[in-house]
Amino acid sequence: MVAIIDYDAGNIKSVEKAFDYLGAKTLVTRNPKEIYRADHVVLPGVGAFGDAMNKINEYGLKETISEVVSKEIPFLGICLGLQLLFESSMESENVSGLGILRGKINRIPVTDKDGNNYKIPQIGWNSLSFPREGRLFKDLDENPYVYFVHSYYLMAENRDEVTATTNYSVSIDASVESGNVFACQFHPEKSADVGMQILKNFLEV
Repeated sequence: MVAIIDYDAGNIKSVEKAFDYLGAKTLVTRNPKEIYRADHVVLPGVGAFGDAMNKINEYGLKETISEVVSKEIPFLGICLGLQLLFESSMESENVSGLGILRGKINRIPVTDKDGNNYKIPQIGWNSLSFPREGRLFKDLDENPYVYFVHSYYLMAENRDEVTATTNYSVSIDASVESGNVFACQFHPEKSADVGMQILKNFLEV
């Protein structure tokens, strides 16, 4: 069973539908007992870092997520769910994140080093590069295209945890893996066949 953590964030329904399509039993919940019984746990999310952490704290989910990680239940953060795994974000500088992984969440620059302009937020398809082998990307060709919607990006402190990168005015850490913790800045549930393969690989962890 896949527990999808409900903390009033956007995008939960499309994540639920993607796992249903793959034949996985899903449960949208914020009940710790139900989450601990799950075989896999997902933290989706679209929205602001500070608002999301306020809801997570309000519902007592910070401790629940930490317990999921300590129990080594496979855990997947998607989009905002990736950013929340880290300590802080430029979007909400006085708000602490979950602190499960180390790194910086920075705002995407509007210009690159050559002075080219970029629209923020980044909305659309971009290709991935794989600096090291990640279990989410098993059976995928090099440079697959996935769908992004974001204004902030991860620069991970531990480079060994980075399993996918992309470029959009800067180099962006698009996916990380650390033990039982996985996260994607992009939306696998909106990334067609590539995304379904990524979610299928997660279910097989």
